[in-house]
Amino acid sequence: MMDFSLTEEHLQAQKMVRDFAAKEVIPVFGEWDRKQEMNPAFLPRMGELGILGICVPVRYGGQGFDYITLGLVCEELERADTTLRVVMSVHHGLNSQAILQWGTEEQKQHFLVPQARGEKYGAFCLTETNVGSDVAGMGSTAIRKGDRYILNGEKMWISLATKAHHFLIVAKTDPEAGHRGMSAFIVTSDMPGVTTGDIHGKLGVRAGSTGWIAMQDVEVPLENRLGEEGEGFKIAMSCLDNGRYTVASGATGLIRACLEASLKYAEERRTFGKPIGEHQLIKQKIAFMQQWYDSASLLCLRAGWMKNQGLRNTRETSLAKWYATDHSVQAALEAVQLHGAYGFSDEYPVERYLRNSKGAVIYEGTSEIHQLMQADYALGYREDRPLRCELPAYDEEFWQNEPEMA
Repeated sequence: MMDFSLTEEHLQAQKMVRDFAAKEVIPVFGEWDRKQEMNPAFLPRMGELGILGICVPVRYGGQGFDYITLGLVCEELERADTTLRVVMSVHHGLNSQAILQWGTEEQKQHFLVPQARGEKYGAFCLTETNVGSDVAGMGSTAIRKGDRYILNGEKMWISLATKAHHFLIVAKTDPEAGHRGMSAFIVTSDMPGVTTGDIHGKLGVRAGSTGWIAMQDVEVPLENRLGEEGEGFKIAMSCLDNGRYTVASGATGLIRACLEASLKYAEERRTFGKPIGEHQLIKQKIAFMQQWYDSASLLCLRAGWMKNQGLRNTRETSLAKWYATDHSVQAALEAVQLHGAYGFSDEYPVERYLRNSKGAVIYEGTSEIHQLMQADYALGYREDRPLRCELPAYDEEFWQNEPEMA
């Protein structure tokens, strides 16, 4: 039985992040967006507050909250700005949760613990210059030489590329085997042969870190392989299940930001002798935004509940991501239109909301990919098969307690 009422713990975490955003993010974010630079204080501060490990068991350095809390945190962060939610998507959703799901105990202690504490930052590297949705077409290789692998290739459009300490990289260990010939590796930024750089001139998420990572004969020890050889594609897809949930939750926050900004402006702005909120076509825009927010929120809560139960949720998370991101773009368009000429200016945040909204309908599965997925599920062409390693269900006693000392 699904129960979507929020617990006291949910509300406390939500308020903590909302207060952080209101006091430390929203007042300064326009400045960093115009600079097209990432505020150097944000990552350490998110680490101090425990946000970067909010949904990691306490025994691994995290805060021990559940997956619904993770979604609520991402909603609050993107309500302030997409940049901070992107941090959670790549560091927490795509990297840390992958190590929690697929990692050995040694890998969890060595990589997950410092990431959950905010001492180290993680990134996820799948996309390449000529490879997006066609993952099997990647060119990066990992050739085994004794007790190590030699990695070569380049990954593109990598969030936190120049900030991360740990990269989760998918490369081909058997180039002739297609998606069955991929493996996943944890690569550190200080390994010889690793170079990174930033990408500038982006439409949105301008105050975020997006870049590339190149690997030239990078020697990666066998113990840094995540999962078994040949499981890279499965691992990458499971990572996307986790990351797409955070993207969907964040896009829900962006719809809410558009709605709140529009409500405020509709009361302030007067035309024809009355607030514009009293005009029917303005009411229509407000009503649509409210509908989109409530619908996206429910889809995210369902996906979060399923994660808490340890249920496979690829279809449900895909649907939440598709719906929430598509409608965040539409909400931003309506918010800009409602603001009139002021919506075209950075005097109001809605122009930034519109720029930021566009990225999420492209990354972590384009809207078109999610349409195909949903059609295949409906037609019976696609079904979810059990993975060797499933993301663990939320168990309060295990997640919130320190491990017993031997």
